[in-house]
Amino acid sequence: MSTYDNFKSKIYQLTGINLSSYKERQMKRRIESLMKRNEFTSFDEYYRGLERNKERYEEFINYLTINVSEFYRNPSQWEVLEKEVIPSLLKKSTNLKIWSAACSTGEEPYSLVMLLSKFMPLNKINIIATDIDKMAIERAKTGLYSKKSLTNLPPKFVQDFFTPRGEDYQIKDAVKSRVSFKSMNLLEDTYPSGCDLIICRNVMIYFTEETKSAMYHKFHNALKPHGVLFVGGTEQIILPNRYNLAPVKTFFYKKVSI
Repeated sequence: MSTYDNFKSKIYQLTGINLSSYKERQMKRRIESLMKRNEFTSFDEYYRGLERNKERYEEFINYLTINVSEFYRNPSQWEVLEKEVIPSLLKKSTNLKIWSAACSTGEEPYSLVMLLSKFMPLNKINIIATDIDKMAIERAKTGLYSKKSLTNLPPKFVQDFFTPRGEDYQIKDAVKSRVSFKSMNLLEDTYPSGCDLIICRNVMIYFTEETKSAMYHKFHNALKPHGVLFVGGTEQIILPNRYNLAPVKTFFYKKVSI
């Protein structure tokens, strides 16, 4: 067993994260970069450092999960969601079950709440939001964001749903209360069921083809009949019919009956 294989095995025992599910060259390079930054010269030495130092361990998890997010990321896709996907889903059910998978620091699920407020009262909106990174979830629950992260939001949303706090913006409790955050490992844990809409964006690109295939099957099973999976801008699904999914728009896939 190589040193890196041994490291992957130990990390799985320590964190529950299976590094073998990620593209190896890409992930190994990222970890080596982090090791170098922290002045470790071997995987064994670095692993011992992760075991002994909570801050270093949290830095590793945060770095591994690549938390890059902003409100209304790729605005044209949010326009499709508003103009076509959500109206179509509401024709089938007025009580939508929506899951923001890999929600990072909360910009995506909070964007969903604000968008859905155009269709229904806030107290009718409930979003499930999950991420493997517990620190990211704690930041999401705090709901404090930089002005830059709000760049793509419609100005009315900024006006109605945020309070300025110095140079930052605090999202209002009326929005925060509509999102249920919890820690979840997409590679290991049970997915929610009966979802009308699942958003999993800019995560799949890091996984191997085998892992992606398994996850697409699980997303299919988590959707209601005719439920929709919304993926990231670099994550179009090749041959979606293999997973009993059919494209409805670029980056949007509908569950089809088997």
